[in-house]
Amino acid sequence: MPKKTIPKMIQTVIFDMDGVIVDTEPVHHYAYFQHFTELNIDVTPEMFTTFMGFSTRNTFQKLKELFSIDQDVEDLIQRKRAIFNDAFDNKEDLTLLDGVEKLIKDLHANGIELIVASSASKVTIDRVFKRFGLHQYFSHIVSGEDFPNSKPHPAIFEFAADISISPKENCIVIEDSTNGVLAAKAAGIFCIGYNSEHSERQDLSKADIVVNHFDELDYRKVVQIN
Repeated sequence: MPKKTIPKMIQTVIFDMDGVIVDTEPVHHYAYFQHFTELNIDVTPEMFTTFMGFSTRNTFQKLKELFSIDQDVEDLIQRKRAIFNDAFDNKEDLTLLDGVEKLIKDLHANGIELIVASSASKVTIDRVFKRFGLHQYFSHIVSGEDFPNSKPHPAIFEFAADISISPKENCIVIEDSTNGVLAAKAAGIFCIGYNSEHSERQDLSKADIVVNHFDELDYRKVVQIN
């Protein structure tokens, strides 16, 4: 087994958003499949799983390669986003994932820098952060829409580490998807895989450690990872 890269002193925690902070995946799933029906394309659940961690732009770029879709990528993005926003605004039971708010507050109170690096658009991240009052805890918000390649490409995490207060070896990433874990490891960053009930069909085996609940993490445990 190859030797794992262990950070020396954790100063920055980089969170994915969907499936880690909040589970908007069912809303995204609904919006995508409503749109697929409108487009009259047959996207199987197995195919859709391979897009986890992709930005909306990269998802539609890939779908245009696989299916005969006449609309421009920009038009496809805007239509899917409109369906998502309507569903998001009307979903009263949307909540933060169990234990993550306590972890965020604990890390922040103890001086750990928090960054979100999500494949979601800036508009969607801002929508989630405003709804749950999260802006006060995070120093930076990094959106996948600013990068030509989605996870598992490491660009988003490399950028997040570059703008952090820490050298890369003192950052960790928390991810719940196959592509997210691969992106973190390709960036050379220690990765905690979050194996939640929403991580079905996701392979977290390349993560350095895997947790099943955020109760397994707090400031003391994070800084003692090494």
